[in-house]
Amino acid sequence: MSKMPATALDERYSDPAAVATSWDQTRAVLEGAELFWISTVRADGRPHVTPVVAVWSGDALWFTTGANEQKYANLRANQHVVLTTGCNSWEDGLDIVVEGRASHVTDAERLPGIAAAFTAKWGGRWRFTVRDGGFRHSDSGVMCEVFEVLPLRVFAHAKGDPSGATTHRF
Repeated sequence: MSKMPATALDERYSDPAAVATSWDQTRAVLEGAELFWISTVRADGRPHVTPVVAVWSGDALWFTTGANEQKYANLRANQHVVLTTGCNSWEDGLDIVVEGRASHVTDAERLPGIAAAFTAKWGGRWRFTVRDGGFRHSDSGVMCEVFEVLPLRVFAHAKGDPSGATTHRF
């Protein structure tokens, strides 16, 4: 069962004719997005932004990273993240910003379902096997750490005429 957030149009950043973007519309963009940009914070406070492949499953965004990557080091010290997706056009589309905490998941009971979600979304291009509390790429054998982001707030920025800014709070 999907959590239903409180949804409100932010009139400060919306055209007078705009209406709030529904959670169903927002979730559809999260489910279909091929690429997200994740923002984390380095130990010295500087931001770090990098693209990631992610899946929306079970009311959360899931992504992977290598244990030697900068975002993994950042997440060990500070779990607060922002993930964004959308398009870079001005006149149309729906840009999404997800704020939440990234939790490292090693539970062997939960990981197979998430591996299956990656395989299903990507038609087999991203295939993982569960091993040692993480994922192993089926093609390359590279190990990945798995993270779940439960959203606290999701912002949906509808572009075009009328444009509108919606906030979904969990």
